Amino acid sequence: MERLAQLLDDLDDLVSMAGLIGERIRNACLKLLIICAALAIQAGGVLLALFLPPLALAMAVLLFVSLLYHSVTSHGLEIA
Repeated sequence: MERLAQLLDDLDDLVSMAGLIGERIRNACLKLLIICAALAIQAGGVLLALFLPPLALAMAVLLFVSLLYHSVTSHGLEIA
């Protein structure tokens, strides 16, 4: 009877270990996906600036204005 309990405990450890390894693989894939997306966005910005400079300038101004609006209206750290 004790052998069966030990076997089931070992099986539980094996399943838990597979779950932990799967989580590490999932995290690595997510990091790779985020890196690829960031590089694609940067490359798209460079290509946009090379081929359509007025559109790139307009997009930069829109992003700057939205960042400025967010920094003014958000509840950040207040200096007392």
